[in-house]
Amino acid sequence: MLLKLCRPGAAPIGADTGLAEIKERVVAGEIAQAEHPGKVETVDPVESYVDHLFGIVPPETIRGLRVAVDGGNGMAGVAIHQVFDRIPAHLEGLYLNPDGTFPNHPADPLVPENLADLVELMERGSFDLGVAFDGDADRAFFLDDRAQPLSGSTVTSLIARNRLARHPGAPVVHNLITSKAVAEVVTEAGGVPVRTRVGHSYIKQVMAETGAVFGGEHSGHYYFADNYRADSGMLAMLVLLQVLSEDDRPLSELRKDVERYASSGEINFEVADQAAALARVEDASSEAKIDHLDGLTVDLGAAWFNLRPSNTEPLLRLNVEAPTVEEVTEIVEQVRRILEET
Repeated sequence: MLLKLCRPGAAPIGADTGLAEIKERVVAGEIAQAEHPGKVETVDPVESYVDHLFGIVPPETIRGLRVAVDGGNGMAGVAIHQVFDRIPAHLEGLYLNPDGTFPNHPADPLVPENLADLVELMERGSFDLGVAFDGDADRAFFLDDRAQPLSGSTVTSLIARNRLARHPGAPVVHNLITSKAVAEVVTEAGGVPVRTRVGHSYIKQVMAETGAVFGGEHSGHYYFADNYRADSGMLAMLVLLQVLSEDDRPLSELRKDVERYASSGEINFEVADQAAALARVEDASSEAKIDHLDGLTVDLGAAWFNLRPSNTEPLLRLNVEAPTVEEVTEIVEQVRRILEET
């Protein structure tokens, strides 16, 4: 089980904002006693949660679209019917009953195999949008009207334009793995792109510091200032439905506005010594522009790549972007050769 610890207002508790100290105290057995006894209150938050969502995306701004949803037997199923009861869009769903044994497939929509049932459903009918939620519904993965997946960068760009139309000139936060098209789209929409490290605690912290209206990550996490800077797959879905309702074009056409480069996706390399491997790649890239915001980012002009260490496994994670697929492949192979040196 994964738990995210937060302070009031959904402010994150990360490694550098108290989580490391909590770990030290737990390991040392230093568990403080509360000064006052607590109490347990049982509430049903679904209705107020749905009201909150529609306070951000008014239901009258969404038209009668057809939506296919794979709930993955996760928490999205708790509220999904109440959400669709309030809008004219038509819901056709799979695995909407919460079941912690996940009997149909793991609730991880970033794994292509886990989208197979949703793709099959969409190919049998006519849908404007496909949505796959992860287990706790803080992430959502989207498919267009042709059942083709959208990257996190594409969704970030589309949502950013929507939010900036309502909050002109606002900052938008994106992690350094997203496409450079994200910063371009934000700038074109009159916003201020702000680049940050990968991870929810960093995104939320920078959003608070900059007053950003929205934040997006390549991994399908989308953060909204109106949602306490917290990520929400359900809210991202509603904003995309609003985007589609305000444009006559299908999503398969809309996405072309913001998809401008080829990318590798995230490629994992197992290495014996992360620091030494990173140093070899940096030495080989000495003539390029380099930064260390999160791992190693090498700016090659028209192309770039980022190589960052996993915190839990002996891996380096590579992301490459370039104007063409051929250039992406060439850069991946160059980095691979360096990493395989002994």
